[in-house]
Amino acid sequence: MRINEDLTKPVIVHSAKLDWVPSPSAGVDRRMLYRIGGEVARATSIVRYAPGSAFPRHVHSGGEEILVLEGTFQDEHGDYPAGCYFRNPPGTSHVPAAKDGCTIFVRLWQYREGDDMQIVRQPGEGEAAPLREGADAARVLFDDGEERVSIERWRAGTTVTVENHRGLEFLVLTGSLTVGSEQLGPQSWGRLPQGERFEALTGPAGAEIWVKDALLQHPDVLQMPA
Repeated sequence: MRINEDLTKPVIVHSAKLDWVPSPSAGVDRRMLYRIGGEVARATSIVRYAPGSAFPRHVHSGGEEILVLEGTFQDEHGDYPAGCYFRNPPGTSHVPAAKDGCTIFVRLWQYREGDDMQIVRQPGEGEAAPLREGADAARVLFDDGEERVSIERWRAGTTVTVENHRGLEFLVLTGSLTVGSEQLGPQSWGRLPQGERFEALTGPAGAEIWVKDALLQHPDVLQMPA
């Protein structure tokens, strides 16, 4: 399966308009944003857990990066409410579940060799970051020099520009944006190749946005099994 696999082209996906695709685990469905591969895939997805659903224990051979969007995601290590961000590096394992249901944003098999930092950021945690023009809040969730992941809140009716020296990926969390001719709402996702500036006009309620500043694929990205 190949979805939005050309990393040289900008892409915007209005994920809230996509159909849910069942996963192999009952009650767990996906909206696929980027994918190369079958059940084992280099992938970016929105995943929905129905109340009481769970996924069998599995090892993250290629690493896993998650932002909880709605509800509370759970595993044997604890509860992760909406707004929680965490990274499970290659070799970690867990049994994910959601007693009351949840929706998460997930990136799989996009780790590079040597990226072994496991972190959990609870809602509101992260280092305060300098504010770009048009922003009134920003915090860094992760920055190791190769990747910088942040959440920013942008004021209403403001044009915001994000320079793009490595590559950008973003997800609208709340509010709305206009990017070119595209109207983006919650869970709209986009990806821009290196050098393509991100310029957006916020709507009447402003916007909160998750942003990853990094190469769209690291040259030493972990290789999936044949």
